[in-house]
Amino acid sequence: MSEQLLKVTDLKVAYGGIQAVKGVSFEVNQGELVSLIGANGAGKTTTLKAITGTQAAASGRIEYLGRDIKGQGAWDLVKQGLVMVPEGRGTFTRMTIVENLQMGAFVRNDQPEINADIEKVFGIFPRLKERANQLAGTMSGGEQQMLAMGRALMARPKVLLLDEPSMGLSPILVDTIFEVVADIHSRGTTVLLVEQNASRALGLADRGYVMESGEITMSGEAKSLLSDPKVRAAYLGE
Repeated sequence: MSEQLLKVTDLKVAYGGIQAVKGVSFEVNQGELVSLIGANGAGKTTTLKAITGTQAAASGRIEYLGRDIKGQGAWDLVKQGLVMVPEGRGTFTRMTIVENLQMGAFVRNDQPEINADIEKVFGIFPRLKERANQLAGTMSGGEQQMLAMGRALMARPKVLLLDEPSMGLSPILVDTIFEVVADIHSRGTTVLLVEQNASRALGLADRGYVMESGEITMSGEAKSLLSDPKVRAAYLGE
């Protein structure tokens, strides 16, 4: 039985008077790749923001490594190994690729290992190595997504939260990003992947949750969700 790393219970989040997340519960166990799928506006990003402390939760419980973390700041959570790659990438556009990666290791002080981890990131993303001294703001969207993922890996996450990593990318780059997600997971990182691209996300995942209008409406093994007629009709256009 693998250790439960992240457990969300009856999470509710409101913006003003609007209930964006309506009592969501799910869990992520060590070594898993779990996908949270749903249409735009389903509440997926809001859920991640509540987990990482960048959006206040109205009620519910968020446990990480067996402790309640609701209300903790993102800075503290990164130090504990809970790291998010936000939707829209959020790279430091006026800094170089190497400087962005160094910022990912800001909570660490083991310089020789930081340098070694930069080389590891370059191994996963050869394109970043080729452009190591280029300003992040001059890169394509796909390259910036790679950089955002590489920067998150520099914090040595126990759980990596990915928010819509394929959004706005060309089909070829979408392929690349999903290959990289699979690679990161195969190296031992536990991943919670939030995606609109249901077929690709469930194709990679061990388990999945379907989110609609702020609620989890289905959950199960990723393969069984992928073959479910309701999921195929709603998300795969069948």
